[in-house]
Amino acid sequence: MTFTEMVSTIQQIQAQLASLSPAAQTTPGSGAAFADALTGATAPSGTVETSKTASTDGALIDGGGVTGDGVVAAAKQYVGVPYVFGGESSSGMDCSGLVQKTFSDLGISVPRLVHEQQTVGQKVDSLKDAKPGDLIVLNGGDHIAIYAGNDTVIHAPYEGRTVSVQKAWFTDKDIVTIRRIVPATGDATSVPRTGGVAASTSANLAALSAMLGQGTSPSLSGSDTSLSSLLSTLGVSGSSSTAQQLLAARASITGAAG
Repeated sequence: MTFTEMVSTIQQIQAQLASLSPAAQTTPGSGAAFADALTGATAPSGTVETSKTASTDGALIDGGGVTGDGVVAAAKQYVGVPYVFGGESSSGMDCSGLVQKTFSDLGISVPRLVHEQQTVGQKVDSLKDAKPGDLIVLNGGDHIAIYAGNDTVIHAPYEGRTVSVQKAWFTDKDIVTIRRIVPATGDATSVPRTGGVAASTSANLAALSAMLGQGTSPSLSGSDTSLSSLLSTLGVSGSSSTAQQLLAARASITGAAG
């Protein structure tokens, strides 16, 4: 299996997972650790180059297929990571560190601090217009969260808490600004053109790892035959549970990456 085929396969598995079950939360850092390990194994220098820089001119990033849904998937790999002021890695991060690391994983460079992040991309008028992947600035400009859809956000709250998916507790009057950096929808199967392949792989495998980390065991039936077919291309038996099959698929994929 070529690297390009591997990435395509991962993304197909992630799409199937999204249709099988609600996103599962993972134990602290487990998805992130898996993602970091794969990134280190596949990126030439152990780091991910960024291919695009978010601007302040109101334009969206052409991230080679990265959309808001991809931003949410990339952010969810850090659910459970402890809040650390000034942190920006899977060992600990603050609210703006989560934003910067998430976009970096997708090959997009954004500023480090909230007051800088609140000026990039395109302004969204109100919470009702927010789409997954949008950035929501709160607390007078002291806090930032990633909108995850369905009136929820992903954020690093404060000391003593961890990165979490949380129901929105605010209204428009509490919001400083909402910013959209990448398109809300689009061709999410495209691979970022420069320096983003390993990052895209990392984010997709992390989302898969997060679901499997909770022991989620959806069943295959009816319209899920496409997943069964996909897994068979990796030489994974269809007789075991879906979770077991996906674990085997992940092992097959990471073996190809190595």
